[in-house]
Amino acid sequence: MATTGKAEEQENPAEPGTVSGPQETPAPETGADEKLAELEDRWRRAVADLENIRKRHVTDLRRETEAERARVAAAWLPVLDNLELALAHAESDPSAIVQGVHAIRDQAVRLLAEFGYPRDEETGVRFDPNRHEVVAVVEDPATEPNTVTGVVRPGYGTDRHQLRPTAVTVSKSQG
Repeated sequence: MATTGKAEEQENPAEPGTVSGPQETPAPETGADEKLAELEDRWRRAVADLENIRKRHVTDLRRETEAERARVAAAWLPVLDNLELALAHAESDPSAIVQGVHAIRDQAVRLLAEFGYPRDEETGVRFDPNRHEVVAVVEDPATEPNTVTGVVRPGYGTDRHQLRPTAVTVSKSQG
């Protein structure tokens, strides 16, 4: 038989005299179908597990947020109690209220520091735009330019976690 470059034609043994084209590939085996079904089942289970984890995370986050809010609020209760005591004793000894308010302020400052927000009210330091907010520029020949000369409002926090920047006055450049 001579080859013509095309797929060789063969006689179909089922029907004598008929010619069929190239052989067709057989259907996938049953083992491949089972493997595909197993993989699909594993995929669906993984997706369901992921969704359950997401829902659990949302619930846990809500619970933790509520617990943290309650912890912070409870930590401030002694400050509130002391303010109420100071106000109750203000009429009996007005001079004592000043001492009481100072003590309560110190208590609040300590509490903020415990939460990671220490008070910042330094003067004489170089102006740092990450920590300071300039509210006025003053002429002060006794200090270097860009030096914090006064604190208008104290700041709270660290370089990484700042609650509020320190409002400062800064010496201007001599020029």
